[in-house]
Amino acid sequence: MSQPRSRSRLTYAQYLELERSSETKHEYLRGEVFAMAGGTPEHSRLAANVIGELRAALRGRPCAVFTSDARVRIEETDRATYPDVTVVCGRLESAADDPDAITNPVVIVEILSDATEADDRGEKFAHYRRLASLREYVPVSQRARRLEVYRRRDERWLLDEAGLGQTLRLESVDVALSVDEVYRDPLALGER
Repeated sequence: MSQPRSRSRLTYAQYLELERSSETKHEYLRGEVFAMAGGTPEHSRLAANVIGELRAALRGRPCAVFTSDARVRIEETDRATYPDVTVVCGRLESAADDPDAITNPVVIVEILSDATEADDRGEKFAHYRRLASLREYVPVSQRARRLEVYRRRDERWLLDEAGLGQTLRLESVDVALSVDEVYRDPLALGER
């Protein structure tokens, strides 16, 4: 998360007005507003690959895959953010104070960067865990070809990992993500 936009606190309604008129997306946390940094080509490619794999695997099922343009509202902790990938199954639910914000994701994926990794693994993940619907959280490394999933088991979150040549099963949506496919770069030499 970057530095707050200003020192004065905004109501959530004021934040929504800012979002409607801004060319930059902002995260919201208890009255503070944070401009989101732009991503790198690698970040974008990884997010697109994950979306492609999930979309193909979920075709014909009552689940939708959303890009980072979809806002997720964690009402319990008064936070709004834009995960890189969000999956909702069943009926889409929105926040009482924000009809455009998703409140019932089953899976959230964040592409880690040097600037965001500490927050994505720490405070942001702590907020995500307050979403009753969330079953799996998937941080995707840009440094190592490795996928992780934190899976809710009762009140605990358990970690599972997969490396090159392996698949990572997302149990909540019954999808196996191939590490090789997520990290495939058709523009790289030798991959034609």
